[in-house]
Amino acid sequence: MERNIQKNGLVNFLILLAVGVAGFIVARYANSLAGQVASFYIGLGALVAAVSWFQMRLEDRERLERLEFDEVTRSNTATNLFNTQETETFAARRSREQFERFFIPGFTVVLFLVQGIAAWLLWNWIQKNTLPLVAEKTLVTMALLGLFALVLFILGKYSAGLSRIENQRLLRPSASYQLLGAYVLALVVAGIAAFQAGFSLVDEYLAVGLVVLLGLLALENGVGLLLDMYRPRVKGQNGLLLYESRVIRLLSQPEGIFSTAAHALDYQFGFKVSDTWFYRFLEKAIIWIVLGQLAILLLSTCFVFIEAGEKALLERFGRPVAGSEVLSAGFHLKLPWPVDRVYRYRTDEIQNFYIGFEHDEKDEAETAVLWTVKHYKDEFHLLVASREPANASNTGNAGKKSPPVNLLSVGIPVQYQISDLRAWAYNHRNASELLEKIGTREVVRYLVSIDMLEMMSSGRFQAGEELRNRIQQRADELKLGAKILFVGLQDVHPPVAVARSYEAVVGADQKKKADILNAQADRVRISARAQSRSVELKQAAEADKIRVTTSAAAYAALFTNQLYAFNASPSVYPQRAYLQTLMRGGSSTRKVIIATTNTTGVIMLNLEEKFRPDILDIPLPSAPKK
Repeated sequence: MERNIQKNGLVNFLILLAVGVAGFIVARYANSLAGQVASFYIGLGALVAAVSWFQMRLEDRERLERLEFDEVTRSNTATNLFNTQETETFAARRSREQFERFFIPGFTVVLFLVQGIAAWLLWNWIQKNTLPLVAEKTLVTMALLGLFALVLFILGKYSAGLSRIENQRLLRPSASYQLLGAYVLALVVAGIAAFQAGFSLVDEYLAVGLVVLLGLLALENGVGLLLDMYRPRVKGQNGLLLYESRVIRLLSQPEGIFSTAAHALDYQFGFKVSDTWFYRFLEKAIIWIVLGQLAILLLSTCFVFIEAGEKALLERFGRPVAGSEVLSAGFHLKLPWPVDRVYRYRTDEIQNFYIGFEHDEKDEAETAVLWTVKHYKDEFHLLVASREPANASNTGNAGKKSPPVNLLSVGIPVQYQISDLRAWAYNHRNASELLEKIGTREVVRYLVSIDMLEMMSSGRFQAGEELRNRIQQRADELKLGAKILFVGLQDVHPPVAVARSYEAVVGADQKKKADILNAQADRVRISARAQSRSVELKQAAEADKIRVTTSAAAYAALFTNQLYAFNASPSVYPQRAYLQTLMRGGSSTRKVIIATTNTTGVIMLNLEEKFRPDILDIPLPSAPKK
């Protein structure tokens, strides 16, 4: 191996180490998350470059050892002198073989563990780090990181070309890490520039993306270790470097895709497709084609269609556009992304949130809701006042009375509309979350001021209206830009754990009231019946009195009238009275009339009662008169 290759490998290692340390300091100075993660990438590149440089030295010693051996063995006199075991003769080669056999797999395992653990720790660190970029230090940071990216790009391009021309495989890993470091630092500079333009989250997104890429690199190293265990070894043939990342090589040198695609096409079609004019044209014009597609894509972002029921906010570099910040339904033109951005809102749609439980779409399929069955994913218990005073049964072990409050599971849906889009979008960072917290606060404050039984029965509608007014008033005070349409108390019940006991207490109380009402009904029924019987007896006595008095007066009047009749005809009246008495007494008896009085014959009468009339007893109809 030539001496300048070793020097280039050593320079790559030193440059990566210096840029990694300096880049971390600069990124830390401006609190750039993406810059600090990028510095870790460059540090890994320095570690890989050090191992590849050491392997260069071992192969160079082996080459020199082979040259010395060939020079000595040319002399016939020295044949017997060096007629020893090959392992004893080529010590440098043995060292290189031992290095590749033991050290490189061990180093790859360490690299895999470092990348995996670092990806996990950096992910958690990014989630907890909430400090933004320091605006006063961004210009200096952009200038220094841009300079570092330029240095890495120039050296990386030189090393990559040198490794390709002279087929130096040990120079490829450091060259790939240099080019990747240059590209990553360029992205960090772009993210800081986006922060200057008003896009404050770009740097954080870049950091998250780099951490995800680091996890993919760890996964690639793990898979590479497993595949290397089953890779066939051919003596005298160098395989791929175990610690060289193919993903990094692809990202840092994307032009290698064309050569790989050309070889694949040549192999598939059986002739040199890569030598055709179309492939040559495509290889030269691919950048312009991609740029043209990107230009068309950016041009398409200039057209905005706002659907019916929607309104949108138009922002330019993160700030509202004066005069046309609110776009109504229809077609609109704007500057391309990311200069102008549109945020759509469903202003006519009735939106809702839920207080007291966590909403789940599966819950809507339930037809019957029971207190004793948990019918929501998560239910929250709220304190509700009680008018019942604490009694002896509510005292604890210490003799203290429990407060006059109860626990209720309350399900309250709240429906609202966006009435002022600017206030909704700009006055608060997360208006929907704030409105939900306002609703929860007002519900908690309201429930501790009303009676539980009233809440669960007659006062439910009034409570919903009162809560709607309170939430609306508080939202107006905070200039939230929302109109509260409805607050419903659809599900108010005791906690599931005590629902059966509550039902038992309520059932006993209802039974007690029912028994009292039944007793009162019996009292009213018996009292009314006694009064009616008393009136009935009194009326019957009055009727008997009148009947007796009237009968006595009638008998007295009849006697007086009979006396006049008797005095008028003493012989006729008794006979007449006798006959009337005989007529009244014998009206229901059978009579036998014997018309003759001068006969002496014996008359036999059959006075037995007939069970059925004889045919002669049936009266015949009289003959019609002529």
